[in-house]
Amino acid sequence: MADPAGCCRPCATCLLCLYSCQWVTAKKEKKKGLKTTKCDCSWFLFLFGVFLFTLVWLYFAIIILNDFHNFNEFIFKKRKVWLDWSLVLLIATAVLITYSAVLLVLALCLQLCGQPLKLHWLHKTLLVLTAVVVAAAFTGLGIKWAEEWRSARISLQATGPFLHIGVVGGMTLLAWPLASFIYRTRNTGLKVFLLVVYCTVMIALYLAPLGITSPCIMEENQLPPKPALVGHRGAPMLAPENTLMSLYKAVECDVQVFETDVMVSADGVPFLMHDEELTRTTNVQDVFPKRAALNSTAFNWTELQQLDAGSWFLERRPFPTVRNLSAGDRDQATKQRIPSLEQALEAAKQSNISIMFDLRPENHSDYQSFVNATLEVILKSGIPLQQVLWLPDGFRDQVKQQAPDIQQVYGRKRLQNEKEPLLHVNLPYQDMSSEEIRQYRQDNISVNLYVVNQPWLFSVLWCSGVSSVTTNACQVLKEMKHPMWLLPSSTYLMIWIVVDCASFLAILWAFLLLK
Repeated sequence: MADPAGCCRPCATCLLCLYSCQWVTAKKEKKKGLKTTKCDCSWFLFLFGVFLFTLVWLYFAIIILNDFHNFNEFIFKKRKVWLDWSLVLLIATAVLITYSAVLLVLALCLQLCGQPLKLHWLHKTLLVLTAVVVAAAFTGLGIKWAEEWRSARISLQATGPFLHIGVVGGMTLLAWPLASFIYRTRNTGLKVFLLVVYCTVMIALYLAPLGITSPCIMEENQLPPKPALVGHRGAPMLAPENTLMSLYKAVECDVQVFETDVMVSADGVPFLMHDEELTRTTNVQDVFPKRAALNSTAFNWTELQQLDAGSWFLERRPFPTVRNLSAGDRDQATKQRIPSLEQALEAAKQSNISIMFDLRPENHSDYQSFVNATLEVILKSGIPLQQVLWLPDGFRDQVKQQAPDIQQVYGRKRLQNEKEPLLHVNLPYQDMSSEEIRQYRQDNISVNLYVVNQPWLFSVLWCSGVSSVTTNACQVLKEMKHPMWLLPSSTYLMIWIVVDCASFLAILWAFLLLK
């Protein structure tokens, strides 16, 4: 078989060497009469499938970065070792997608050069291993982190129009090696099968925009106001979480609400702490090594004040932003102590922001006394009660009676026969669709969704009309003056027609040119 025009023998030899792991020149290959067998075609299809499988996983890996800090905290609770596992995930995914992509490009180039697709057994083994690893990753995601499937559904509202353009472009480029293969093969049945499959896929892609919906496909004058920002434990990317420094950093980010978690010490002092144990965010293992595994509520206030609640932030670097802290911020972080609720309320009052909190642990035998102690501190603090957002469900009626001006925030959707209408709801962002957000907005129900860190997610919720979002990345979302993208429906329709027509013409040109 003669070399096709534009494919020199040294290039073909290099491609064969990389794909087959054998230094066989194109001339020797031609003398040997090597051809692409059905088995070789099967391995090429497997390679193509592995590439697509890994590409889908790459998409998921990027999407779940929004929630990966929760995964890091989960692993720390189990193993007591802190590591930013998102880096491990991205590096491993990048290696797998690069490997399969390079092999696929080599195979397509070999096809265009008219060379046999003799995949080496080492590549076959690594491809199978790649498929197994990605399948295991998807399985683990489904078992341990099932809510991320709903995150992927939301992400399609942000990326759907652009994924459509990308997939159409990729399938259009595939027309060149496909046309080359069809004109070379003598198997009529295979030709018809490939053409039918390819045409079916392309028709489906051309019509895909009919099923793509996104809240950001709207006119500019229909865009709802920008959601207010709620600082998740303050500004945890800029300061140690649940500290006064974190609260003040959140204020600098223009947050309207400081979200935190409250526990009550053994001697009845409410204080800020998220974890049931103190090991992640304090040096309790150094100060009280024999009691480090105890519940946070087992320590009295005097003991809690002995703990360093800031140095861990510099040592473990829970977020990449820690590396960019100024010397002054680093020094201030090392001086942080566990704040009491009284101190946090005073800081919130001075900064004129609201404070929203959960009271933990909910299953504690003295939970009612925790509620009483917390309510007493709030009433004595002098903060306007309208600035206090109460999340705990336990003994909520008692709180309403003693402090009716406190804003009640519910961690559930409204019920059909709701006796008292909900005014504020606080839910994971995966739990509400764009349609529900719009309906709640029309009914004057304030919707806060958590935890929203990535601009793409913030953009989708902004377009949907959410009232506020709880975020770790207030310094990022603060700078957003507009959603990442906003397309009028007429503009989107024009883009759709142009992309599909350009793709059709490019495919037609490929088949006519290579004939």
